[in-house]
Amino acid sequence: MVFGKNKIKNIIFDLGGVIINIDNSLLIQAFSEIGLPNFEAFFYKEEHRNLFDDFEKGMISSQIFRNELKLHCRQGTSDDEIDAAWNSMLLDIPKERLELLVQIKKTYRIFLLSNTNEIHMRFINNYLVERFGMADFKEIFEKVYYSFEVNMQKPDAKIFELVIDQNNLEKEETLFIDDTLQHIEGANKQELHTYLLDVKTQSIVNLF
Repeated sequence: MVFGKNKIKNIIFDLGGVIINIDNSLLIQAFSEIGLPNFEAFFYKEEHRNLFDDFEKGMISSQIFRNELKLHCRQGTSDDEIDAAWNSMLLDIPKERLELLVQIKKTYRIFLLSNTNEIHMRFINNYLVERFGMADFKEIFEKVYYSFEVNMQKPDAKIFELVIDQNNLEKEETLFIDDTLQHIEGANKQELHTYLLDVKTQSIVNLF
């Protein structure tokens, strides 16, 4: 194990990249195919950032999100095409990762904390049902926190405070695992133990 066994009693896991494999290049390709080239540049433009942030924080509906994207895609693009392009980045969940989570929950209190959105979670939950016969991650984690449900995002302090306070966790006994440096830095400011996962060379399966 890569961290002190004796000190850690609680583990907060990220979802994308840590549990489910993702590939952002497929997202860029998929939107290009429905008439929105340079999706990466579009995503990071200041005037578009609010759209993605608001959707991830549950401040706008899936339909408003789709309608806004359709304005920038080819005429006649359907809701299903938007959803398919948006979900194209989501790949597989290796069985051994779920088996690991089931195993370590016998020793640790485990939680899920993800910046995600309604469209992605509908897709992921369908995948869990079809692939593993599992309705959602609530079957594994003590509690799940999705940004679009709690109306806040990592790395904001409030979302870490929410998990800590609602579950009466001691910070010095809590580890946060994520693959995004910005999120790790946010957790560090809250005095949590952290581990930055390099998804190109590591898997959570190798950490325990």
